[in-house]
Amino acid sequence: MRAVAIVLIAIGVVALAYGSISFTHPKKVIDLGAVEVFQEKRETIPLSPVAGGIFLVSGIVLLMFRPRT
Repeated sequence: MRAVAIVLIAIGVVALAYGSISFTHPKKVIDLGAVEVFQEKRETIPLSPVAGGIFLVSGIVLLMFRPRT
C-alpha cells in the first residue's frame, strides 16, 4: 500500500511540475527494398493539473491512513 501511495505522489508531482511529457520515436517514411528512410517524430502527452492534484492528494491520504487489521 505504501508503494502505491509513493507512486501516486510521484505522478502527481510530475503532472503539476511539467504539465506534459514529450518523447521522440522513429517513424518509417520510405521503404524501397534495401533503402529505408526514417523520421524522428515527437509526441506529447498532456497532463491535467486537476488530475495531478488528485493523484497527489490520494497518495498523501493513503500514506496517512493505515488499513485496520
